[in-house]
Amino acid sequence: MIDEFAKGNLHGRLRRDREALLWKLDGLSEYDARRPLTATGTNLLGLVKHVATVEARYFGEVFDRPSPEPLCRWQDSDGSDQWAAEDETRDRIIAFYRRTWEHSDATIDELPLDAPGHVPWWPEPGPNTNLFAVMTHVLSETNRHTGHADILREGLDGRTGMRAEHEGRIDEEARAAHRAKIERAARSAASSRAE
Repeated sequence: MIDEFAKGNLHGRLRRDREALLWKLDGLSEYDARRPLTATGTNLLGLVKHVATVEARYFGEVFDRPSPEPLCRWQDSDGSDQWAAEDETRDRIIAFYRRTWEHSDATIDELPLDAPGHVPWWPEPGPNTNLFAVMTHVLSETNRHTGHADILREGLDGRTGMRAEHEGRIDEEARAAHRAKIERAARSAASSRAE
C-alpha cells in the first residue's frame, strides 16, 4: 500500500513540476525564451529541452524502454540539449517534452517501484538501481531546473511562482522596499564583520 502511495505522490509532484517549467515560457518573446541569461548560457527554452532529454533517458534507456524520440547516445552528448538552435521552434521542443511525458508516464504506470534499472552513466557502485530511485532523481532534476527557470523568469519580467492561478499582481514598490531592506541588512552585516 505504501508503495502505491509513494509512487502516486512522486508521480503527481513530477507532473506538477513539469507544468511549472513550461509555464515559465508563457508570454515570452522568441528571443527572451532562448537568449542566454547567465554567463554559462543558461536559457529558459534550453532548460525545457534539457529536462525533456534527461527524462527521456531515465524513463527510457534505464528500463530498457528506449524513448521513441531520437536521442544521441548518452556517451555522445555534447551539451546541445541545453539550448535551442535557430531551426528548433519553441513548439517543437514543447511537443518533444510532452511526448516524453507520455512515454515516461507509461513506464511509471507499468512498472513497480522496485523494478530494476541500469544507469550506465552513474559511477560504480550506483548504476544498478530501481524505479523509485530514478523517479526521485528525475523529480529532483526537474525541480532544480524549474527553480533555475523561476529565477531567470523573475529577472526578465518579475514573474514568479509555480502556476498562473497563484500568481498575484506584481507590486513593484513593495518589492523594491523588501529588496532594499535585505540590501541594508547585508551591508550592515558585512561592515560589522569587517571591523
